[in-house]
Amino acid sequence: MARKYDFCGYATRTNVRCSDGRIIMHDAFKDDDGRKVPLVWNHQHKGPESLLGHAYLENRDDGVYAYATFNDTDNGQRAKKIVEHGDITALSIYASDLKEQAKHVMHGIIREVSLVLAGANPKASIDSYITHSDGTVSEDRSQGWFYSGMDGELYHSDESEDQYDEDEEDGLFFEHSEDGGESDSDSGDDDSDDSEDEDGEDEDSDDEEDEVDRILKTFTDEQKIVVMAMLDHATGQNKSSKEDEKEDKKTKEDSEMKHNVFDTDEREDNVLSHSDEEKIIAMAKDSSIGTLKGAIRSFCDNSELAHGFDSQSLTLLFPEYKDLKPGAPEMITNDRDWVPKVLNKVHKMPMTRVRTRWADIREAEELRGKGYTKGQKKALSGDISVIYRTTDAQTVYVRSDLDRDDILDITDFDYVDYMYKIDRMSLEQELATAIMLGDGRAPGAQYKIDESKIRNIWNDDELFTIHRTIDLATMRKTLQGTNTSNYFGDNFVYAETFVQELLYGREDAKNVGQGDLFIAPHVLNMMLLARDRNGRRIYSTVEELRSALNVREIITVEQFEGKKRTTSDGTKKLLAMLVNLDNYHLGANKGGEITHFTDFDIDFNKEKSLLETRVSGANTRLFSALVLEEDEAVETPTEP
Repeated sequence: MARKYDFCGYATRTNVRCSDGRIIMHDAFKDDDGRKVPLVWNHQHKGPESLLGHAYLENRDDGVYAYATFNDTDNGQRAKKIVEHGDITALSIYASDLKEQAKHVMHGIIREVSLVLAGANPKASIDSYITHSDGTVSEDRSQGWFYSGMDGELYHSDESEDQYDEDEEDGLFFEHSEDGGESDSDSGDDDSDDSEDEDGEDEDSDDEEDEVDRILKTFTDEQKIVVMAMLDHATGQNKSSKEDEKEDKKTKEDSEMKHNVFDTDEREDNVLSHSDEEKIIAMAKDSSIGTLKGAIRSFCDNSELAHGFDSQSLTLLFPEYKDLKPGAPEMITNDRDWVPKVLNKVHKMPMTRVRTRWADIREAEELRGKGYTKGQKKALSGDISVIYRTTDAQTVYVRSDLDRDDILDITDFDYVDYMYKIDRMSLEQELATAIMLGDGRAPGAQYKIDESKIRNIWNDDELFTIHRTIDLATMRKTLQGTNTSNYFGDNFVYAETFVQELLYGREDAKNVGQGDLFIAPHVLNMMLLARDRNGRRIYSTVEELRSALNVREIITVEQFEGKKRTTSDGTKKLLAMLVNLDNYHLGANKGGEITHFTDFDIDFNKEKSLLETRVSGANTRLFSALVLEEDEAVETPTEP
């Protein structure tokens, strides 16, 4: 075709991945064939000087071709010389009303064609510039494409912060003097129009300025460079005087001599149209979005195609948070140090159905040896009472389902292994709690662990666990009569009461031996803080207290805090347990140990995990545990 135009080239190409990730499909802009659209510089709309001419569009199989003509304005003719000289070779489009499928643009309307320093579509460039004597320009296919050297890059430009400010103030190297002619960059006349424009915008942008300034203060220098183009209008910064403007311009001129504004090797900042900037600022102030980052993300995800800015820029402006400790999240747990100690100390046996029997000969008078009197019949011994109990097995399990999508999406740590560790920890703690304290769920609860199958030490029969209640009031009188408080603090009285009850209780708990003392942390701290009348600590270390109590190890159990049981004598609060866990038998048949099962649910796309064990548990030796408690009505002292 023959038209009178100044240059021609592909405004965009099909089946080429643009820098924003979009791919324009065949005939996406077929409705634009033959349309006339504005030709602008770098998608700017600051004023009439940004309009350089117009372009006619031609839809082709491999893209949209543009035949462009410059207008007779100073900026239009200056742009024509730049293109003719080969300084600018890249084209870009702005389109709206897009229909997309997975980043593939199926339909849209092109609103403008723009000369840009670097295009978003790597093959959108000026093909040729040939002028004939009759004033027409024709297309020369033999010359091929001119590439911008920025294939696949996101940005239109990459000036330093100072250079970019100069471009914004002067219309991005298109200067316009008051007399309508061209002016050099060292002239101050061209600043007047900009000052007038800025003065006119001040009133409308006062609210925007405060918000944007606050946001910009949080940016690094690199981020400020990138965001400056987008926020230039909103900031509305004015020079305080003509002399300041001249000084700034002089500084920028010096910078320009050292860095060519057309040097695309180091360009980093983005260019958005002026209307886009206003739209983003308005969105940021909307209460439904509320942040600049949210506004930019919403803008990028909407139905408009704005080449030169995409989600990659958003990451540069607002970097994602970095994990201080990469990998799996740290777990917040309660105290678990006692759990492995319980499970390691109990006696393991290869059976689950257990029966234990004892012959009670403690009080049988008939069993006593008898003196023989000659001529009398020897008497028979009395009957012996036999005590026994049986314990069956209970299955204890932890089950979880993992979505396969999550397994695939979580790539910075092994999600499956992480969840397995959590399940294993939960199962082990449940077993240790059932052994020491019992299940804790209400009788008849659906998931309650039967306490006749895993018998807990705390609530066991008095034949197995001796329960003693400390008596603080009696100990106060014993120490110093009714004037105890003048000499000894409550912690001292508490510590002495605890030690006395434990040592006396061991007289009844014949088979506890040198067991381990499991104790609530607060109770331990009270004894360690006990002082005599001179202010000296009674037990300066845990080791000293352990020696005084004659136990093998002192183990704190956070889960003891607040535990209570109801008896015929009232409600008792648990303080500590002295037990030899080698007397506690935990039985499991072969295959009943902790086992991990996995399966995949095709219907729901889930990885299923099951950890379970089948065990029985019981204390098998009489009088082998001692529990210290206090009446609920007694207030535990809390003095430091």
